[in-house]
Amino acid sequence: MEETTGAPKCPAETRELRDSVAAFVRDRVVPRESLLDAGGPEAAAVLRALQKAARAEGLWALPLPVELGGQGLPLGAYAHVAEAEGASDHGPAALGSAPLLDALMLWRHSAPDVRDPYAERLVAGEIRACYAMTEPETPGTDPFLTGTRAVSAEGGGWRVSGRKWFISGAADADLVTVLARTDGEPPHREGLSLFLVPTSASGFRVVRELPVFGTGGQWEIALDEVLVHGDHLIGDRGKALDIAGERLQLGRTLRCLRWLGQARRAFDLMRGRAMTRTRSRGPLGELQLVQQHVFESLLALRTTRPLVYEAVARLDAGLDAHVEVGLAKVAAARTLQQVADAAIQVHGAAGLGPDTALPSLFRTGRAARILDGPDELHITSVARRVLRTP
Repeated sequence: MEETTGAPKCPAETRELRDSVAAFVRDRVVPRESLLDAGGPEAAAVLRALQKAARAEGLWALPLPVELGGQGLPLGAYAHVAEAEGASDHGPAALGSAPLLDALMLWRHSAPDVRDPYAERLVAGEIRACYAMTEPETPGTDPFLTGTRAVSAEGGGWRVSGRKWFISGAADADLVTVLARTDGEPPHREGLSLFLVPTSASGFRVVRELPVFGTGGQWEIALDEVLVHGDHLIGDRGKALDIAGERLQLGRTLRCLRWLGQARRAFDLMRGRAMTRTRSRGPLGELQLVQQHVFESLLALRTTRPLVYEAVARLDAGLDAHVEVGLAKVAAARTLQQVADAAIQVHGAAGLGPDTALPSLFRTGRAARILDGPDELHITSVARRVLRTP
């Protein structure tokens, strides 16, 4: 893997595990992607079978805390696994690492009465969770304008009302973490809180699916005075953005690692096409313009990967990583889009159709430049921090 994507190299003690995960995704997950993409009962059955196989092979929940039933792989080691796992969008779910952010949030910030019944079941794959932050009527980059409101309920607890959208996996979730205003008025910078809401609660409703470039997986939800127990407040009242910031830094870094895995997959497809496709005048790879696509893609991969691993190293050391995560997020999203686009160009018409993963990889790359904060947000944020530094 390193000969294509550049430093840092995978530690020797992690290499076998990474290779096992890569083989699992390549041999078991990728051949079933079309079924998993389709959703429905058949997809659920396929996913359960993959999860069972991952457990049997000792690959289940690698980065999740041991206390919750995971294997406790540290971030620095898991990063190399996450690249291999992320070559398919379905890899994290099949291997049990998908609930990492939700499980860590509950483990670190929820009351024991909430953590104990939910966190271990998340890690075991018995229930699913999602995260609802952005809203249709407010910029996703400005949480201070959050309109969803939580008010004290008669008899205790909270009544939560509002609408959220572009939520991954909301239709199948058992729990949703909701950002809501408990104090003050927009754009007051304090008074935002997080609530863990069971999707079975009265007043919770999935409004619609939001296809992204024609493919589903994102959803809009509505909450109409949903009663939430007091102990389902995550962390302290009014301190949601502290928890969200912690979650977002790790979440963005994990996405970057997975985008690297998908960019490498696109690169391999392009390289294979250039080497095996022949014309009347010889192999496709002899064309200088094709060689340029290969060169530019390799350059993007090799310059992006160290940025992502710099973010990993700082997070793993418990250091502030706002600048590193911002650089990595923009670079990884651009790289995935660039490499997937080049691979499509080298494939020609075949790159547009259903016989390769390239349309899906390109779609992910383009969406990546908006999801988890658009490029412009990270560019501005990083630049401001750099300019403020003496």
